[in-house]
Amino acid sequence: MRMRFSKMEGIGNDFVMIDDRNFIIQNHISYSKLSKKVCNRNFGIGGDGLIVVNNSESHDIKFRIFNPDGTEPEMCGNGIRCYAKFIYDNKILSKKVFEVETLAGTIIPSVNVNENNIVETVRVDMGIPVLEPKLIPYVSDQKEVISEKIKVDGQEFEITPVSMGNPHGVIFVDEITDDLVHKIGPKLEIDKMFPEKANIEFIKVLSKNEMDMRVWERGAGETLACGTGASASLVAAVLNNKTDNKVLIHLLGGNLEIEWNLETKHVFKTGPATLAFEGNIEI
Repeated sequence: MRMRFSKMEGIGNDFVMIDDRNFIIQNHISYSKLSKKVCNRNFGIGGDGLIVVNNSESHDIKFRIFNPDGTEPEMCGNGIRCYAKFIYDNKILSKKVFEVETLAGTIIPSVNVNENNIVETVRVDMGIPVLEPKLIPYVSDQKEVISEKIKVDGQEFEITPVSMGNPHGVIFVDEITDDLVHKIGPKLEIDKMFPEKANIEFIKVLSKNEMDMRVWERGAGETLACGTGASASLVAAVLNNKTDNKVLIHLLGGNLEIEWNLETKHVFKTGPATLAFEGNIEI
């Protein structure tokens, strides 16, 4: 069977996008197996995840994403921007603001188009961050955990767990090193404090409205960007009194503007989404 796909990226976080509203692809191969196949950078298309468009009975459209290892996370911040561009540019929906069903709940992207009616950037209402440990989930009896000490390989770090529909552990450091990301990151991902594993963000605060970030993603390893991670990192920064509630975050793949509306408690993320190429692959 030949499958039509689009390859897209949001500041370097890249995805294989497919429209399977008729479930023809799923009836041929499970999305989990398909993700392992197409995300392989040597034997497939290559990507940080497979994103699937399905119909929804309760929303305008449904979003599903699968990691390169076949697991299905709840949400992906950069992925949802690419998804919104894919939906609008391919005329699956004609509205510029729409409600998306995800495993993390309702996500509402708003597309910004150029003079040719092509989406250039997307602003996403990421919803309200979850801080209650048992809902993240994170092992703690506290109502909120802010800068709790955690030990890895004899080193002590302060971690702030946040969920943006998926679990994150945010750590503020003086300098972000490869050793931190590639040695500490994978161990914290599977630490017993995170029963469903976690994405781990390492943050260097540059000023009250600017931060550097690198991320070790659950099920994917280090990626060039993570939208939910950037959102969680701003929330953690505000909780730790390190930044204002609107920050420009520099990731390896580019920049995201993140704002936490302290009245509504909603987090908003704005950034680009780009079509890399389209094609067909035998599955």
